[in-house]
Amino acid sequence: MAPLLNGFPNGSARHLPSDPTQSNTRFSDIPSALDIQVSGGDAEEAVEISLEELLDDPTELCTLLENENAEKRVWMVIALAYARQKKVDLAIDILHKGLASLSRGNPKEKLGPLGLLCWMLLGKSRRAPRVPPEGQLALEVQTKDYWLQAATAILNEAGRINPAFPPLYLARGVLYLLRASLQPPSKPVAPGSIDHSERVESLRLAQKCFEDAAKVSSGRNMMAVMGIARAQFSMGRYADAIAGYQEVLSKMPQLQDPDPRVGLGCCLWQLGYKEEARESWERALEVNPESKIATILIGLYYLNDSSNYSSKDPAFAPIYKKAMTDYTQRAFKLDKELPLTCATFGGYFTLRKAWPTVETLARKAIELTDVNAIASDGWYLLARKEHYQDAPDLSKINDFYGRADAARGGGDKGYIPARFGIAQVLVQQGDVDGAKFRLEKIIQNSKSTEAMMLLGALNAEEVFTNYATGNREDKSSEAKKAIALLEAVRLSWKDPQKKLTPDLSVLVYLARLYEVDHPEKAFQCLQQVEKMNIEEMLEKEDISKEEVDDSYINKLREELSPQLLNDLGCFQYQAEKHDAARDLFQAALNACVRFGEKDDTIDTDALVTTISYNLARTYEASSQLDEARQVYEGLLARHNDYTDARTRLAYIELRQNPTEDGSKAIAALNDTDGSNLEVRAMLGWYLSRSKKRATNIAEDQEQKHYKKTLLDYDKHDRYSLTGMGNLYATYAREMRRTTEKEKEKRSNEYLRAVGYYDKVLQLDPRNAYAAQGIGIALVEDKKDLASAVQIFSKIRETVRDSSVYINLGHVFCELKQYIRSIEN
Repeated sequence: MAPLLNGFPNGSARHLPSDPTQSNTRFSDIPSALDIQVSGGDAEEAVEISLEELLDDPTELCTLLENENAEKRVWMVIALAYARQKKVDLAIDILHKGLASLSRGNPKEKLGPLGLLCWMLLGKSRRAPRVPPEGQLALEVQTKDYWLQAATAILNEAGRINPAFPPLYLARGVLYLLRASLQPPSKPVAPGSIDHSERVESLRLAQKCFEDAAKVSSGRNMMAVMGIARAQFSMGRYADAIAGYQEVLSKMPQLQDPDPRVGLGCCLWQLGYKEEARESWERALEVNPESKIATILIGLYYLNDSSNYSSKDPAFAPIYKKAMTDYTQRAFKLDKELPLTCATFGGYFTLRKAWPTVETLARKAIELTDVNAIASDGWYLLARKEHYQDAPDLSKINDFYGRADAARGGGDKGYIPARFGIAQVLVQQGDVDGAKFRLEKIIQNSKSTEAMMLLGALNAEEVFTNYATGNREDKSSEAKKAIALLEAVRLSWKDPQKKLTPDLSVLVYLARLYEVDHPEKAFQCLQQVEKMNIEEMLEKEDISKEEVDDSYINKLREELSPQLLNDLGCFQYQAEKHDAARDLFQAALNACVRFGEKDDTIDTDALVTTISYNLARTYEASSQLDEARQVYEGLLARHNDYTDARTRLAYIELRQNPTEDGSKAIAALNDTDGSNLEVRAMLGWYLSRSKKRATNIAEDQEQKHYKKTLLDYDKHDRYSLTGMGNLYATYAREMRRTTEKEKEKRSNEYLRAVGYYDKVLQLDPRNAYAAQGIGIALVEDKKDLASAVQIFSKIRETVRDSSVYINLGHVFCELKQYIRSIEN
């Protein structure tokens, strides 16, 4: 690649063919008029036929040529004159009549017209629809395949006259190229294997024909060399194709139709030399400013360049505008039927949601192209257009996405955006397993962040749904998959080469997945959401973060979602950072007020109620009982049936005045909300501290209360079940154990306690209090110290309570591990 750059040897002068005679303009050798010798009596006279002002009906002209036994050159020149004026159908009719007239002479005289007719038919194939337009039957439309079959018949006829006629090699090579464009892309083959697919075989035959054409011309036929390069490009042999295009440029630098610079740029692009590709296409525009293909290819370069920036990046808009306005729009004005331009412009109008225009452009791209990838883009545009509709036809969308994928080869080498679209359709149809299977296939081959996001979200939703419905099915593997996928997406945001825009939904999903087992990670995810929102607000105000202080950040925080601030406050509360939690809850309340001011239709009462309750709980945890009481009373003033607030007020009364107002508040609470399980839990807690000690557990007031709750209200109430276990363990601990019978009776009581704890763990496998009860029972009844250590060690990671450390200290002491005992 070093000796030549865009077809010019290093150091050679670059010049543009300013003289039209230096450029190979098609039909430039067709004269403006043609003299035809007409016999009349004893003399002959010449009749001048204008080749610029042609008759709309050439029947009389053809009759004249037939009567005068015109030579083949006349027929061919007149046909070319009609073709020059884009009257190709009339040109084809003239050639057919000329061939019929020439059939009376030497068959070899027909070779020239047959070759020209073949080229006319191949040209018709280039402009014919690939598939029948929407709403038309296949029999009513002359498709590309129809014209290729007609061209094949003409080539076969010429081959029977003289199979070694040199111009036939070139025509046959182009025929095979066009036939390959209609054949599906080949499937991937194993390394070292030879691809024998129909398309590749057609390309090999095309290359062989072009090589034969080059051979008979002793290498002077540059169209043959161009054909070889085109076939090599289509087979993915880009380096070989570059050598061919460079050979053409070095021997015929003025060639511009077709332009080898365009092919050279395409090869460089495929090899990853995008800047060099752009330079090659720009050189093509210098040579021919009206080159529609070079114009759209440069537009695609800038469109690809814009994809390296976020749409919010200041660098994005100028590059995107340059791509669409300076190049794509200009290419469309040059030729409104060029499939590549239609497909590119269709993507722009998809963003504008101009659906009728998208439909028109997509259909043109599909029907007129002879490139599979462009047809794929057209089908993809149709799928996206249908997918955006209010009532989309999912079967039609699935079909369009499937065609887009198949046009690029399907399977492992298909079109990833289309396969992603099929997965989306499957989700909409409720086939989540099918969607997950397809997404996993995409990720195996491409590591697509979009596919990882959707697959992670599907697994996460499965986990959340399982939890919400109370299903006991183990979804830990789905949770791990979701976390792994979403964390991979999150990590990809840090890759400067990808320049991805972070998606807040990924962080929200991760926060929910981490919430139970790793609350600190969940909090970090929500903090990142908060940070990104604040940075976006600062960016809108055109202020850098270094220019503002904490007070300004706190003010901006009140513009955030109240739900986000409330969640952040809850995590801070769980981490016992009560001051930080209080500030967040207060900011959330202020955010609710702002939301209400901005939109009167938004009902913020439920949010204000929940956040106020959380704020009051934070005041309680900080021993600011008067402030907590004030908030609870304010809640009850607005919602007098708010049981949770009434329960907390009763608890405050118990703490401040346990003998008088506290007991009265508890009694009143029992009268008004005695059926509420949270209230009954509070009553159980109160009885455990105020009851008179009973010698028999059956007479214990607390036991009767829990039993009534389980029998009359909810047999699965975990607080009551744990309370029953605690009671039986307490009574068992105090039982005599001097005789074997007493020991057995005591062991049975422990067994009953463990039975209650086990029931709780069946309902809630993460219940640390029930697990600790089992650990205590193992130590006190079975002396199973090793198992108890394991249980208490796990509980220590989740429960911040001194009792856990005391229990661990006792067990280590029994194990004579005194240092560890002292540490606890």
